[in-house]
Amino acid sequence: MNNQNTQDQSWHHPGGKLLELGPESCSDKELLAILIGTGHKGKTALEIADELMQKHLSLYGLMDKNLAELAEIKGLKAAKLTRIAAAYEIARRLHTRLS
Repeated sequence: MNNQNTQDQSWHHPGGKLLELGPESCSDKELLAILIGTGHKGKTALEIADELMQKHLSLYGLMDKNLAELAEIKGLKAAKLTRIAAAYEIARRLHTRLS
């Protein structure tokens, strides 16, 4: 991975940043946007992720939210919600095994 200054780069999607600089270079919002994938009618994936983070305050704040509650965010439909839920379930299982 390249260690260039992130301010010198312009990515169309945070996935490009992750590929070039590594996952540790991405903010929580950017990682969530990668899971979301694409935007919806005038809202980018990053803007949808930002709205989720503002509503729930953090990645931790999203834990254990039911899918119906997350679906209140415009642009989050079944496919996007299942990716987010799957990522949280993977994290939960890893945490359980490592505890």
